[in-house]
Amino acid sequence: MRYANLDKDQAIGYVLRMKNHKKTMPGFFTGRVLKAALLPVFFALVLFSGPGAAERVIIYGVKGPSGLGMIRLFEHPPTAPGFSVEVEVLAQADLVAARFISGGAKMGMLPPNLAAKIASSGKRIQVAAVTGTGMLSLLSSDPSVRRIEDLRGKTVEMAGQGATPDYVFRKILLSKGINPDGDLRLGYSLAYPEIARMLAAGRISLALLPEPFATMAREQRPGLAVIGDIQGEWAALNGAGLLSAPGRNYPMTVFVVDADFAASRPLLLRAVLSGLEESAEWVKANPEEAGLLAEKHGLGLSARIAAAAIPRSGYVYIPAREARGDLEALYRAFLELSPASIGGFLPPDDFYL
Repeated sequence: MRYANLDKDQAIGYVLRMKNHKKTMPGFFTGRVLKAALLPVFFALVLFSGPGAAERVIIYGVKGPSGLGMIRLFEHPPTAPGFSVEVEVLAQADLVAARFISGGAKMGMLPPNLAAKIASSGKRIQVAAVTGTGMLSLLSSDPSVRRIEDLRGKTVEMAGQGATPDYVFRKILLSKGINPDGDLRLGYSLAYPEIARMLAAGRISLALLPEPFATMAREQRPGLAVIGDIQGEWAALNGAGLLSAPGRNYPMTVFVVDADFAASRPLLLRAVLSGLEESAEWVKANPEEAGLLAEKHGLGLSARIAAAAIPRSGYVYIPAREARGDLEALYRAFLELSPASIGGFLPPDDFYL
């Protein structure tokens, strides 16, 4: 037997089997001879088993704009003793949510409403930080629309029915005296990239788009008008303090951790959160380099469009305790319009790391 090829558990098992079979072995395998025969096994344990393999940890992101703020982690993953950290992006937020529900994900990005809904089901997850805030634009090629109040009788295309942009926009419409289910039509049948292409091609005239898709549409059709200020309207509805706080608005993306996992690995958690904060700042300071990384790592964004959109995007790092007021303002909108979308109640204190 080649003891160097044994892992620690196999070597220990071999020792125990030899000891258990001592009585049935020939005499020369007893006493000092037996001890000598076992020496290679103990050397194998000491020399080849090592301190144990590093624990593999995956940080999950989502393809598209929400993954862009963490793009530097692909090249410089967080480091902590005893851990091997990787970053993986999935095609949709629902897939990341499913990993958290099954217990397969311990750290990752989610929309705020999905995080709250998972927590309301009894899964012990916590929001560690807000990593993306308001980045919506209402774009128009219709000359008759100059302000939000002019949307009566129109059709506005948007994606993500029941997601943050949907409820933010509905709250703003209601504040203007517009019934979102009667005074206009909200179309949800197209994905963001398709909406941007159709708006640029003139096949639709009104759309609510996040970055970088708003930039994509405007670059292809420079004459598109920006109607109102979605971020400013939300801030006006939810407290003047938001207006004077740079980068603060309705959260679009949160970084979520499994509560028990994070509590038992404080050094890893600290390294990961520090890495996220550094990545957000680096992306804002280096849009061209960040765009190249987004294309390199398959976020579904071209380097040119990603770089152009970053200055208009809300990449931030706001610790959960500081961002709680912003999150709860958004959650109240969900509760008012669709309570089931976040589990029927505001998340409790321990939801915020």
